Amino acid sequence: MRSLVVLAALAAASPALAAGKFALTSKDVKPGAMLTDQQVFNGFGCSGANLSPDLEWKNAPAGTKSFVVTVYDPDAPTGSGWWHWVVYDIPATATGLAQGAGSGKSALPEGAKQGKTDFGAPGFGGACPPPGDKPHRYVFTVYALKVATLDVPPDASPALIGYMTKASSLGSASFTAKYARKK
Repeated sequence: MRSLVVLAALAAASPALAAGKFALTSKDVKPGAMLTDQQVFNGFGCSGANLSPDLEWKNAPAGTKSFVVTVYDPDAPTGSGWWHWVVYDIPATATGLAQGAGSGKSALPEGAKQGKTDFGAPGFGGACPPPGDKPHRYVFTVYALKVATLDVPPDASPALIGYMTKASSLGSASFTAKYARKK
């Protein structure tokens, strides 16, 4: 009886995990919280560590053949947001990305590729909104795909990778963090 009460309490505390829902978490970034200097860009007037965070996922949909991870700022004053990180062709056996995997400090899973970001190069580009802007949202998403690889050229834009990802998606999991620079 006691174990049923504990299971019920766990289910109430974390309904997504209890129901076996596809979920994305991080030891480095908490949903709804502000990013730390570790995840801030080093350039454009920002002086962070530009370190990609640890990301972990579980309960991928049945039939998953690969994953794509993106980090996107919909609040960037560009008219189209800002892609901070795009990793694709992540094998279906992967359950996460290590801290620093997008920054050259840890390895990506074998076969995974980093797409070009809006900074103009592959790899993680941390937060760096304009000074004095309201806090920007950074949406971290993992997509489960029904294909093992995306049919995109090596220099594909983030938008093309996003289009091909959505066309092959079985499901996604995400969380949002925030960041603002002082004036």
